[in-house]
Amino acid sequence: MPVRISRRHLLAGLTISLAASPLPGSRIALAAPEPVEVWKSPTCGCCKAWVDHLQAAGFAVTVHDVDDVEAVKTAHGVPRALRSCHTALVGGYVVEGHVPAADLRRLLAERPRAGGLAVAGMPQDAPGMDMNTGEPYQVVLFGAPGGGTTVFASH
Repeated sequence: MPVRISRRHLLAGLTISLAASPLPGSRIALAAPEPVEVWKSPTCGCCKAWVDHLQAAGFAVTVHDVDDVEAVKTAHGVPRALRSCHTALVGGYVVEGHVPAADLRRLLAERPRAGGLAVAGMPQDAPGMDMNTGEPYQVVLFGAPGGGTTVFASH
């Protein structure tokens, strides 16, 4: 007696099969996580919590624990007024401080002509700080042609 398979089950199985192992040359591609490199102090807990936030959002994070994070900031052109506790590179941009993962995704999708994003200082409600005080903070775009900064997002 032949086995009857519904079209719905056949398509579901085919979708799962193709997603699990795309054929060479096929147009199905699994998105690789966006690589992020982070430089932080080896003893900073909020930096580790921010890294965890990025990983939970699907970013592939490489961490460099360094004693002199200021040298990294200077080397990548982070303005003094925007500095925080850690510095990262993603998609050709510099990311300073506790920038939310959603804002990184937006930055990578829009690709503005700029140096990067920053959350100056250590706002209590930013990812990695997570104090839930309701205190607003801003994510700033810096290094655009013509200089200056602009508000990229308000939280």
